[in-house]
Amino acid sequence: MFRPLELFVGLRYTRAKRRNQFISFISTVSIVCIAISVIALITVMSVMNGFDYQMKSRILGAVSHATVSGVGESVQDWPRALQIAEANPHVQGAAPYVETEAMLMAQRTSGALVRGIEPAQESKVDEIGQHMVEGSLADLTPGSWNIVLGKDLAMTLGVGVGDPVTMVVQEMRATPMGGVPRMRSFHVVGLFEVGMEQFDSGLALINMGSAEKLNSLTGPTGIRLRLDDLFNARPVATELADKLGQVYRVQTWMDTNANLFHALSMEKMVMFIILSLIILVAVINLISMLMMLVTDKQADIAILRTLGATPRSIMGMFMVQGVLVGFVGIGFGVGLGSLLSWRLPGIVKWIEQTFHVTFLSPDVYYISEVPSLLLWHDVLWVSLLTFSFSLLATIYPAWRASRTQPAQALRYE
Repeated sequence: MFRPLELFVGLRYTRAKRRNQFISFISTVSIVCIAISVIALITVMSVMNGFDYQMKSRILGAVSHATVSGVGESVQDWPRALQIAEANPHVQGAAPYVETEAMLMAQRTSGALVRGIEPAQESKVDEIGQHMVEGSLADLTPGSWNIVLGKDLAMTLGVGVGDPVTMVVQEMRATPMGGVPRMRSFHVVGLFEVGMEQFDSGLALINMGSAEKLNSLTGPTGIRLRLDDLFNARPVATELADKLGQVYRVQTWMDTNANLFHALSMEKMVMFIILSLIILVAVINLISMLMMLVTDKQADIAILRTLGATPRSIMGMFMVQGVLVGFVGIGFGVGLGSLLSWRLPGIVKWIEQTFHVTFLSPDVYYISEVPSLLLWHDVLWVSLLTFSFSLLATIYPAWRASRTQPAQALRYE
């Protein structure tokens, strides 16, 4: 005889007969509900992972993994600080910079964050040079008074490559008329587009020497760093802060963009909780199905008890069916959910082109395409969570079945 008995009877109950097709229908509905819940959870988490990755990659294309800045306006003994930073094994590149806020004037006026850089070293710490629409960072030569603008900032100012731009900085210049803001005319030599509104519409790049002269500085305001592992930024920052001393401040990209990434993490967690509740609703259907099956099989349970089946064996029979329903639902859900997550960007594009709709307008959102990043550890967690719910759902119906009294169940048979 097929062994073990619990597995044989549990699998036998999953095959429908004419008189219990309704039970089999409920089993099918439970499988479908579990599968749909798993598909939804995997797909939503993949989309959230995609947004998280896109935001990080675009932000880190314009900012450094960590920065070393001074307590005052400029970094004290910055060559020493640069040497200590480059000596760290986790630091792959370091470059000094000057950063200030300024007003840019052309056909229109706009405020901007102006960053003075050394073009030859900038590629060590960010990827702006790879996102140039026109021109090159190499044109920011010392004494040339050239400027590179974000594409949206240039549109706001109404300028293009070759046009002049006047910059007004906070540094005051003494004149017979009193203190007046320092002004300087620049020549636009390039445009960049990194895909983040924060930088495309509010960042301008000039040579670091020009920035020092405009702000009456004798050195850079900080040193930007690129690390071998951006998620290891905080431990590296702590190590550098200990070596540099108290006259320096070390910040990471996690600190400067903490609110944004905290919001993304919270959204992912909330969506996970909401969709987990949907899985719980699907599992409740499984409980209902098993309770109906227990009621329908009262006579069979009683006969098995009279033949020597123990309450533990009876529990095992019904737990097998519940676990099987959950396992099949998880299998379909993981397969279809993974496939949907993998092809989701293409599906969204097809819907937009076919029905002439736009889900993420580039005028409103930082990211104009629906991203998707399938992480297998998320799939594993979803599978384990759903399987655990399915296993727990079988306990009460199986316990009720094991409490069946043969004499009472067979009284009217």
